[in-house]
Order: sequence, then C-alpha cells, then structure tokens
Amino acid sequence: MANSTSSFLKLTVQATGENSGTWGQITNTNLLIVEQSIAGFEAVALNATTGATLTFSNGAVSNGKNAVLKLTGTITSAVNVVVPVVEKVYIVDNATSGAYAVTVKTTSGTGVTWAAADKGTKMVYGDGTNIVDTAFTELSSDFSPQLSADLDTNGQNIIIDSTKAILDENSNEQIKFATTGSAVNEFSVTNAATSNAPALSVTGGDSNIDMTLTPKGTGRVTINGGGKIQQIAEKVTIAATGTTGTVNYDVITQSVLYHTTNAAGNFTVNIRGDGSTTLNNIMDTGESITVAFLVTQGSTPYYNSAVTIDGSSVTPEWSGGAAPSAGNASSVDIYTYTVIKTGDAAFTAFAAQTQFA
Repeated sequence: MANSTSSFLKLTVQATGENSGTWGQITNTNLLIVEQSIAGFEAVALNATTGATLTFSNGAVSNGKNAVLKLTGTITSAVNVVVPVVEKVYIVDNATSGAYAVTVKTTSGTGVTWAAADKGTKMVYGDGTNIVDTAFTELSSDFSPQLSADLDTNGQNIIIDSTKAILDENSNEQIKFATTGSAVNEFSVTNAATSNAPALSVTGGDSNIDMTLTPKGTGRVTINGGGKIQQIAEKVTIAATGTTGTVNYDVITQSVLYHTTNAAGNFTVNIRGDGSTTLNNIMDTGESITVAFLVTQGSTPYYNSAVTIDGSSVTPEWSGGAAPSAGNASSVDIYTYTVIKTGDAAFTAFAAQTQFA
C-alpha cells in the first residue's frame, strides 16, 4: 500500500511496510508540521499591489501551515492574502503600512477583510471553502458579556458611540452620551479623601468655559440639601419698549425684564411660565419664585395698576402696606414680585416698587 496525505495539514500518512530507512525522517517532518500548525509564527511580506499566496505543500513545512501570520510590507492598493482551501485556524496580525484593505481568503471562496484603517489582529478559520472571522477579538460576539473581575482599562480610553448609553441592571439607560466632532472641552469627575468633597469640573483646551445643566422641557434642576454659591448671574431681557397695557412676564426665559423706553400708560403685569406654559404647571406647591421688572419713566410717569398670574387676577401684599398709585417721573421704577404657590392654581404674591434715579 502506498503512502497517502492527510486532508488538513497535508501530513504524510505512511503505509504499513513502506519507507524503510526513511520512516523516522518522514515522522520527524510530520511532527514539525504539527508543531508549526500549533505554535508556528511567520512574518509574511506582502507585495504592494498583489499581496501574497501562501503555500501548503504535501509532507513539508510551509508558510501556510503556521498558526500565527504577521502581515508586513507597504501596500499601495487593496490586496488579498490567499490561503489554501483547508480546514485550519489562523491568528492574523495586519501589520502592513498603507491605508488599504487586506483580505485573507481562499482561491475561490470568500474571506475576512481588514478595513483600510484596521491594523488589528483577528482569529479566523478555514471551513474547507471560505475563510471565516471568529469575532473572538470583538465584544460584540458575546451577546451578554459578564466580567468576573474589575475592568482595568490599562491606561486606555473607553470609546462610546454618540447617542449610546451606560445601562442599568434592567437594561434601562442610565447615562447617555452625545458627541461633538471637534470637542476640546469635557467633564472631569474627581473623587476625594476623608472630609473633602468630590468634584465635577469642566476641563479641556479652553481657558474659560461655562458649564450647562439643561433640564428637559419645563423641568428644573433640583439641588437637594444646602447650597453654597460663590457667584451667580441672572438672565435679563432688555427691550426698547414703552411699558403699557398688559405685560406678559415669562419666568422661564428671564429673571429680570428691563424696558428701556419711557412708559406710555398704566400697566398690568401677568406673571406666567411662557406663552404655552402656565406658572401653575412649572411650580410645585410650597415653592416661591422672585422676579424683577424695570420700568423706565419719562416726565409723565405711570405705574403697575394690576397683577395677574396665568391671566387670573391676584392682589399682592405690597411693601409699605399699600399698592402704588403713581410712578416716579424721570426715574427707573423697579418692581419686584415674589410669588408663592399655596395650592393648585392658588398663589400668594408679595410686591414692591422702588425708585432709582
């Protein structure tokens, strides 16, 4: 009976009674092929435009039988690395230079492609027809990855796609991320030792940058516990308007409203959320809000003759015990209003008029 060749590694299968005097040499070669398939490493230099075709010779050590292939060289176009049509596992490191795709494939079958910017390592296998990606190097191949210990990033970053999130144990969004393509500023979170406060800070490339906390819709930012403020700035709307008629004071968009043109008549102040949102809707019972209205007066002054909240009349408690009956000529009258919500659509208002000249 003649010798034969194995299907996968192309080992020489010696027939009984064959190879007298050379049996040991053939066996040693077979063992070297097995060793190459299990632990062999070879750097394969690719042609710049045609790639490479690996050999898989019968009964001989061949570069296509190595366990690990490191692809090297500078490529100037997309190239193929052609491996034999056998059933075998490869670890392939794309260490080429040049921003072009590399595909490891069989002669007539499909393969696995490294994108132009992908200089990573993949574990692939031949199924006897095609080369298939195991995806073992990608977490996406694990549908429910679980850690058995703490995750150490080893000095690297965690990259999260825009609009994606960190989920809680119920798969609900807990922290969601949105990206800016040219971002240079970010949040830094710093923990603290005993008796010191942890910090949430704005850091990055710019020297002086605001921090924005934005509630959703008409929601508000709530600070539980005491607060300590080193500096605060309020939103002021400045309008070249002569005060008269009904002035809608939108507390959602401003804390101070300043009319810079001389008042033209007595006026009603209607305090509301904004044109589509009531004050009742944005305030909880037991909360207060304070706003200021600056009215410029000419030689004929006018005054705030009525106050409404969400269009309903209220009678404020005025500073000094009486509502104003006149404005102050050639001055700026500042009206302040403190509104306390005492129940559903129920409010108590406190007001004051102060002359500045």
